[in-house]
Amino acid sequence: MPPAVDWHRHWYPVAPLADLDRRRPQPFTLLEHDLVLWWEEAAQQWRAFADVCPHRLVPLSDGRINARGELECPYHGWSFEGSGRCTLIPQAESDAALASPRTTCRTYATAEAQGLLFVFAGDPNEAATVPLPLVPALEEPGEPWLVQDTFRDLPMDALTLLENVLDVSHVPFTHHKTVGNRATAAPVRAELTSFGEDGFTGLWPEGPRKGSLGSQYTTFAAPALMWHELDAKSFARILTVVYAVPIRRGECRLLARFPFRFRSPWPARLLGLRPRWLQHISNHRVLEDDQLFLHWQERVLESQGRSGAAGRAYNLATGADLYVKALHDWVNRFCADPFPDQALPPRLEREALMERFHTHTEHCQSCGGALAAIRRWKPWLPLPLWGSLAAIAWFHNLPALVGGAIVALASGLADRQLAIWEQGLLRGAGNPPRNRD
Repeated sequence: MPPAVDWHRHWYPVAPLADLDRRRPQPFTLLEHDLVLWWEEAAQQWRAFADVCPHRLVPLSDGRINARGELECPYHGWSFEGSGRCTLIPQAESDAALASPRTTCRTYATAEAQGLLFVFAGDPNEAATVPLPLVPALEEPGEPWLVQDTFRDLPMDALTLLENVLDVSHVPFTHHKTVGNRATAAPVRAELTSFGEDGFTGLWPEGPRKGSLGSQYTTFAAPALMWHELDAKSFARILTVVYAVPIRRGECRLLARFPFRFRSPWPARLLGLRPRWLQHISNHRVLEDDQLFLHWQERVLESQGRSGAAGRAYNLATGADLYVKALHDWVNRFCADPFPDQALPPRLEREALMERFHTHTEHCQSCGGALAAIRRWKPWLPLPLWGSLAAIAWFHNLPALVGGAIVALASGLADRQLAIWEQGLLRGAGNPPRNRD
């Protein structure tokens, strides 16, 4: 039997660089280890520490980056520079206390690549020997890629997320009326082209949408990265990239990337006109199509024996299940369950599964900014309405009536649209488009 996969001896992306705030420390949990991420101005580098002060064990993520450019504990003001060394204890009578190794924070290796911040989950001294989990196509020379990013903390295991995104046959039904169409469902005659401890690759010669987009290539780069690649000759080269970053049992962070290399410059220009936060609202709708039932599904599988029983619990009756079967074969063959002895937390109900603010918006620079702007402008929208009514009452003529009606209608429509966007940044509807009349 080969040794078990060590999930800690890997790099994981924790956030898009565009969504990290250099002015304040930010928490993240990776494989049950609470981290604090912070920007060290002097070194021009992101740092990751264990989110616990060595003094009295409070979370450093509740502290601040002080005037010295160091991470300061909120409890007693201990100050730490990027190596984890404590440089200041305000209550100390002398500098002797600083010499103790017990004043040092545990550090994690960090790296930036392809627009993401990566953290190495294990011993930082080993980090240089482990390659970053990157998508090779994004490193190729040529025309720049248009990459659309999103992320969300999901109430499911990383392996459950990977199983879902590797399943190419669910898209027409689960995502009907969002990014799929039931009419395009067809047999999936795919094949594995490699398999090993590092993951597997596959080829679907016909590809999705009954071959209209060309062949699809799939890569699972163990333990937490997968991507599908299409080359629609007359349109674009398209990738769907997913990192399933394990937070703890029953919870992971999805980082999804959609790189495009269009044959024509116009699609990229048109996509560039849409604000990133509107794109994220659309991404939420797609995610919630299957989030509703994946959270329940993994509990049924757990009750029957988890990955070890997948072959019996699932009825993998067609070739469309090839990649799902391969993922569980990989888990079982290489003992790759990151939390083998832990049970899933209690099941959440539909309303909790639709929550978007804490799982995305408050961590996203674009969506957080849009929500603040909406709430800033909404109180002012009634003013044009009241002004138009006053004009109608004062002038008593047709132009005033028509103009007032137009202003009132525009104000009402704007108020309604802002309410829709605000809702979209806070929570989902819980009624997927596929089920609507």
